[in-house]
Amino acid sequence: MSGALVEVDSAAVWPDDAEDVEEAVVANWFLPEGAAVESGDTLCEIQIEKVSVDVPAPAAGELVERVVPENGEFRRGDVLARIRAE
Repeated sequence: MSGALVEVDSAAVWPDDAEDVEEAVVANWFLPEGAAVESGDTLCEIQIEKVSVDVPAPAAGELVERVVPENGEFRRGDVLARIRAE
């Protein structure tokens, strides 16, 4: 694929009731690097305090990089993954 890279971040899925929380953990990755994804496919699950949130793919393409590893901590808005769009 030769499309543009799309960055996946946590800002769009951060729960309103956790707006004062700045850090979270990637609990599970559901797809490996190199996997084909469709827009809306669940890429990973993040844990924000005691809330689990699924992170959907914002575009169809190839998951080229999982930036934050499983059990890795990140801050709200950090890039979690990169997709090469179709």
